[in-house]
Amino acid sequence: MMGAEFVALSFPPILIGVLVAVACALPGNFLLLRGQALIGDAISHVVLPGIVVAFLLTGLVATGPMLLGAAGAAVIAVVAIEAVRRLGRIESGAAMGVIFTAMFAGGVLLLEQSDTSNVHLDVEHALYGNLESLIWLDAVGWASLFDPVALAGLPVELPRMALALVVIALFLCLFWRPLALSTFDEGFARGLGIRTGALGLALVIMSAIAAVAAFDAVGSIIVIAMFICPPAAARMMTNRLGHQVAWSVLFAALAAVLGYVLAGYGPLWIGASASVSAAGMIATVSGIILALAAVAGPHRTRNG
Repeated sequence: MMGAEFVALSFPPILIGVLVAVACALPGNFLLLRGQALIGDAISHVVLPGIVVAFLLTGLVATGPMLLGAAGAAVIAVVAIEAVRRLGRIESGAAMGVIFTAMFAGGVLLLEQSDTSNVHLDVEHALYGNLESLIWLDAVGWASLFDPVALAGLPVELPRMALALVVIALFLCLFWRPLALSTFDEGFARGLGIRTGALGLALVIMSAIAAVAAFDAVGSIIVIAMFICPPAAARMMTNRLGHQVAWSVLFAALAAVLGYVLAGYGPLWIGASASVSAAGMIATVSGIILALAAVAGPHRTRNG
């Protein structure tokens, strides 16, 4: 299937999957090195109730309301975590686990009790997304890539994820040096006058942009996996930050492509009659890549 059928049915989902994977993996590298890898997991949980509330208030599944809803949920989460930590006198990791789990469960309950039948917003899409359904109906072959009329019919998730990736990549390019310094030696970075607190917040905001932009298309499973697995696998391949980021991009793209192909055709190769979830398979492949890097990566014994 390499002609018109591939371009219409498989090319957009694969490309969107790659964009999502890379957009999450890029900030994931710095979160991992800062010991904050689970922030990506946390963000993917927090955005759900924020997005649902934004939809209930506006009736729209659009990037603007979704971002505002996710931002509001993030603020509430931060306040709630601090309150639980202080009042309950427990460590911050436990407080984070309690709040993020509770907020995600609350988002699921809101979805189940809300009328979202006219949009792609329900419990299943929150977990798995709708990657397989993001087809390009106006495509008639590879020539459609150069046809403005056909390009106007691309799934809206594709330009949205492309824009999110560009914003994240520009942020990392512009603040590469201060990010690297504050990641490896925060005290030294402060001595140079770098506002490490603001920079860390900006990194979290970039991660939230990736998570919110990806949420409707791929759900929370891929978002969680891509924030952690490609950067962690890349860390075992090299001790140089630039090389690690490059490895993570490669692993993320590879997981997206292989995962989508295996989800659609893997079951048929072993005699099954139906495909499986693309989101679940992409996350599984990213985990396999991490396992292989843990076994064979040249720097695996230096990570502790």
